Order: sequence, then C-alpha cells, then structure tokens
Amino acid sequence: MNEYSGKSVLIIGAGLLQVPAIKTASEMGLTTVVTDYNDNAPGMKIADFPIIVSTKDIDGTVRKAKEFNAKHKIDGVITVGTDASMTVSAVSNALKLPGIKFEDAEAASNKIKMRERLKQKKVPIPEFRKCWSLDELFSAASELTYPVVLKPADNMGARGVMKIENEMMLEKAYHNAKSASPSGELIVEEYMAGPELSIDALIYNNEIYITGIADRIIEREPYFIEIGHVMPSALDQALLDDAVRVFKLGIKALGLTIGAAKGDIKITKTGAKIGEIAARLSGGFMSAYTYPYSSGVNLIRNAIDISLGYKPSNLVPTRNHVAIERAIIPNPGIVKSIVGIDSAYSINGVKNVFVHVSIGDEVFEPKSNVEKPLNFIVVRENREEAWKTVEEVERVLAVVTDDKQRVSFQEINHKARERFNRACYACVECNGVECKGKIPGMGGYGSGASFIRNCDDVRKVLINTRVIHNVKTVDTSSNFFGIDLKIPLLIAPITGADINLGGQISELEYDEELLHGAKLSGVFAFVGDGAQPYLYRTGLEALKEVDGFGGAIFKPRKNQTDIIKRIKEAEDINIRMVGLDIDAAAFLTMEMMGQAVSTKTVYELKEVISSTNLPFIVKGIMTVEDAHCAVEAGAKAIVISNHGGRITDSHSSSISMLSAIKKAVDSKCKIILDGGLRSGEDIFKAIALGADYCMIGRPFAVSILGGGRDGVKILVDKYHYELKRIMILTGAETISDISENMVNADLLTSQRRM
Repeated sequence: MNEYSGKSVLIIGAGLLQVPAIKTASEMGLTTVVTDYNDNAPGMKIADFPIIVSTKDIDGTVRKAKEFNAKHKIDGVITVGTDASMTVSAVSNALKLPGIKFEDAEAASNKIKMRERLKQKKVPIPEFRKCWSLDELFSAASELTYPVVLKPADNMGARGVMKIENEMMLEKAYHNAKSASPSGELIVEEYMAGPELSIDALIYNNEIYITGIADRIIEREPYFIEIGHVMPSALDQALLDDAVRVFKLGIKALGLTIGAAKGDIKITKTGAKIGEIAARLSGGFMSAYTYPYSSGVNLIRNAIDISLGYKPSNLVPTRNHVAIERAIIPNPGIVKSIVGIDSAYSINGVKNVFVHVSIGDEVFEPKSNVEKPLNFIVVRENREEAWKTVEEVERVLAVVTDDKQRVSFQEINHKARERFNRACYACVECNGVECKGKIPGMGGYGSGASFIRNCDDVRKVLINTRVIHNVKTVDTSSNFFGIDLKIPLLIAPITGADINLGGQISELEYDEELLHGAKLSGVFAFVGDGAQPYLYRTGLEALKEVDGFGGAIFKPRKNQTDIIKRIKEAEDINIRMVGLDIDAAAFLTMEMMGQAVSTKTVYELKEVISSTNLPFIVKGIMTVEDAHCAVEAGAKAIVISNHGGRITDSHSSSISMLSAIKKAVDSKCKIILDGGLRSGEDIFKAIALGADYCMIGRPFAVSILGGGRDGVKILVDKYHYELKRIMILTGAETISDISENMVNADLLTSQRRM
C-alpha cells in the first residue's frame, strides 16, 4: 500500500478544472501546495498552502517551490487540465522529483516543436508550415491545400484557432491567432476532416495505460468549439485501435516516459492522425468527471500516485456507463438570468451543472473553448438514455440574455481613441485640426488644409428655416440603384487598418462591422482596395458574409487587367456595385508601398467600366472637365471628393465644387458628395445644393473602432434624427422636396468669387 502520511504534492493551477485534483490529494492525506496568479481562484481556498505565482511563470514557480521545499519537503508535482507542463517539468527537475525532461515538456506544449518532433519520428500528422508575419502566412498557405487551419503555437483551449477556406480569410485568421499567441509564433496546417477523439493516458516507467476515449463534438466553424464530449466513444473498435496506436507513437516520439498524456486524435480517410498531444491529463471535465463517472476509475488519484513515484493501481474499470458533457451557449448579450438549475438537478442522471457567468455579465459568440458560460454532465447506463437526459436538461436549463444596451457617443469616442493608438484622436469634432499631416493615419495631407477646408466650407452653408407649413411628418428614404436607403447616405471605404487605423483592428473585422452595421442601419457601405495588393480580397470576403450587400471601390492600378480582375472577383460574390478611386493615381500610401497606379484616359476608363454590367462609380471628381469625362466613359455615378484632403494641401473643398458640377452633368449621372459632412444637417445642405447622395468616412471609422456594428447604427440613427428634424424645420416632406432655396450658400459662393 502506498504511503501518503507526511507527504505533500505541488499542484500547478487552482482553477475549476484543478479543484478535483486538490480535493483528491487532500482525501489521500497529502498536504496540498497550490500555485495560481489569482488568489481568488477556487482551488486557492481549499489548498493547505496557497502560493501566488502564475502557472506560466516557470522561473518564479521554481523559485517558490525551492523556498517551500527548504522548509517542508515537496514529494511530487502535477497539473491537470491546464497548459502548465513546462512549469511542472521545471519544478520536478529542480527538486529531483519524478517527471519528464524540460525539452520534452516544451515539445508537448509548443505546436511547432511538437509537429517537428512527430514528423522526424514519422508519426502521422497533417502537413504544416510555421509562420510569423502575414506575408509568411500567405506564402505558407499557398504551399498547402485549402482548407487549412491556423493556430497559435503556444496556447490551448482552441484559443486563436480558425479554419480557413480560402486566401481571403487569411488576414482575419492571422489577427485572431496572433492575438492569442504569447510568443507570436503561428502554425498553419492541413485541415483534417473526420471525427475527433480525446484520449487520456497515464505513463509509468515507459508503460502507457490508456485511461479513457471520448468522442469530441466540435461545431461553429470557422472556429473549433467543443460543444461537448461523450464517454465512451461510439466509433468502431478498429478505428479506436488505430487511434490508440498512433497516440502511443506520438507519446513515445515526444519522450513522455512518466506522468500523463492527453491526445486529440483525428480519424481521417487515410487513418488516424495526431491533432495535438499534451503532457497532462485532459481538461474539459473529462479526466476529473466523465471518465470516473463512466468507468469507476479515479484517474486523478492514479496520476498523483505517479507524480509521487508510485505505480498506478486500480485502473481496471468497474462499470461501463455513458457520460456526456454538454455546453449551453446562449445568444450574445447581457446575462439577464440563469434558469433551470434546480430543475436540471431533479432530472435522473444529472451529475453536475457548472455556471461560469453571473447576472450582468456580457457573453459573446464563442471563438474558443474558454468562452462557454455553462456546462452540465449527465450519466446513464446506456447511450440512448444519456442522450434523452441531455435533451431533457436542454429544455429546462438556459442562460437568458438581453441585447447589450447601447453605448453613448462619449463611450464610443473613448474606446476608439484607445484603439486608434494615436492614428486618430477621435475628436469631439472631426475637422482635421488635430491630425494635420497624419498620413499614414487619419489626417490630411501636408498641413491638413484641404481636410480642414472641407469641414469649414460645409459650415459656411446656412439653412433657411420655414415653419409655417402643413408638413407634420417627413420621409427621409431614398433609392440607390434599386437599393432602398433609410437616408441618402453611403459609407466611404477606408483601408489600411494596420497603418491608418492604429493596428488594433484587422482589415476583415473592420469591413465586417462596417457592412453588417450598414445593412442593419438601412444605409449602404463600400469596401476599398488598399496599398497592399491583397487587401481587396479582405473586403470581398467581408462582402460574402452579407451576400454581396455593398460596393467595392478599387484603386486605378496602372495595369488595366489588375482592375478588371478585381471587378470579376467582385461579381462572383453578388456585389451590388463597383467603382474606381480615380484620384488615388497620386496617393501617398500607394507610393510608399510601391504599388503602380496611374491616371486614366477616357478610353482606359471606358475599358474598365465596360467590363461589367454593374453600376459603376467614379470617385475623386473635382472639376467639371473630369465630370464630363466620367460620364462619357459610362459612369453611373460620380463622387465629388478630394479624398478627405489626403492628396494635396491646395484642393478646393468638395462642397464648393458641387453646384458647378451639378449644372454640368445635370441628370446624366448620379452625384455623391464626400468631404466634411458631419451631421444630418450637413446631409441636408448637400442635397439642397445638388447632391443625390452623401458619403461619409472618418466618423464611421471612429464608430466602428469604438462600437463595432452597433456604433455604425448609433451614428446612422443620429444622422437620421438630425435630418428629419431639419426637414420639418424647412417644410421638406421628402428628400426630393429639399431645394436650393432652403439653404444660404452666399458665404461659400462669395469665397469662390474671391
């Protein structure tokens, strides 16, 4: 019989999944020494000796362990359900306790080192490439066959892991993985189709004991969210045998000679392959709950025995019940209530309900396995009964959420200011003053005079109110090439999230929030074509998510076929319209990135426009002559725009050119005004002076960084309210009723005469 009296065990981690190990050790008569950075972690409260140090702080843990060991001998070290294998190994080596070599623990923790070791030993794995930068990811993915999977090299719980169907998804996946990687290392590998198993094992003196095989239930692509698992597996024995064979090969290849191992094994059409192997027992409630419930074996007790140098015993199952763990995933929002816990416990077979959120918490659509708010476990004698019990529980147990309350403009600006990282100051008044010359960034070119002039000249247009009339309600709606708009507003494209928006939001996330927000709000948005040659595909990927509800404005690349290629790819996703940023022919960021752009002749522009049947928009018109040329080339709409003052210091303001261009093209094409518009009243002024629609950019960048798609809707609702109010005050019942006599542009026109 093993001797425990007077012995102590160091347990790394004090979270929910480590609590069973701490309780088991205490029941064995061991003194428990527990480390965690969070002194309020549940395991710290039941530890004999809680020590505050991070599970990731290897050197700090070794130092604390040595200090404690000098006073009270530590006889074993272990972790369960958390990625602290290197910390466990470092302590066991430092104190000369049973354990694996540090380099082997590292190989079982870092996915790149793991893959390289397994490949060297010819263990079945998917093809993989390591990468660091986005460019390296593009290159690595091109060498594999889609779909692929991108992962952080050094995290667990599916954090940062994403399935990538095509090249357009790479940038979003890159930022998702990079944000979850402490080291920044990433690994991209072939996607393995087929069922997935979770297998636990104990190892003593190189002998491997398989201690549980479960079917993992993975859903919610492109992320890999484990909705639950079933113990034991329902797969054919031949498939299970192959999985165990490959798992054991992996354990040996990684040098795991003592302790525990946890494997995620994929059953592919070419046989079992290693997903991952960790040098610890599994988390996700398997080793501590479902396996003991299913088999009658106390797995953690045996793992603790091995950490003390004892051979495991009592590994023969005494029963064969079916244990199922399931997650409850509610709609995103604020937790209003958690219902049905008592009812769930009253159902025969329900063993546990684990709640990880409180009333008032905000819950999100999960992107990893650490973001699930509630789990429950049922145990029955057979599979049919177990699944029926799961269905019963799911009928009564729920996390009830309400939509998140709308934030204020002050909150949006504050959050945006932090995320912009000084690329934009999210000023109360976006007028170009504070961001003069900030290119890259959100500022204007040079002294910022053209940006500032745009805003100043809009202010010079005054409104003539008229309040004695019979208009009681107004209709702000408009139609844009067959698309109904709540107000005559289009959202301008903004690209270069890394250099222009501070790098705190990915290009794809920005475009997704923009397009979803616009669709939700009843307006229309455009994505762009940035200085990096692949950025246009990011916009198209975001457009796919809204069934093409949006437009794309491309840069005037020197090679005509490059533009037409982009248009054809846009047509393939059911996009509503396309266009050209004609003034980007001399754009500074294009020059900085070495992208060849050029001015276009009428013939060249006509060649591009005639390549598509979609409505075509020419953006960057600032003269009557260019307006005539755009119409001659076949443009359905022109955007009067000086690119937000980002091309030259000496541009006229956009609004100052509106009346002349309107008279020149009359009804030959639609006119969109872009530049300096910051309110519903400004939209009214532009319509009164001849614009059919308005385009606004920078304020929506602030709203997206500060509030996402909700921020877009908040800003559109503000403009809608302001527009309705001024239409009432001028007697304009519909947008078509807005006329030039409702505004006073004398200050603007007198400036032009000067």
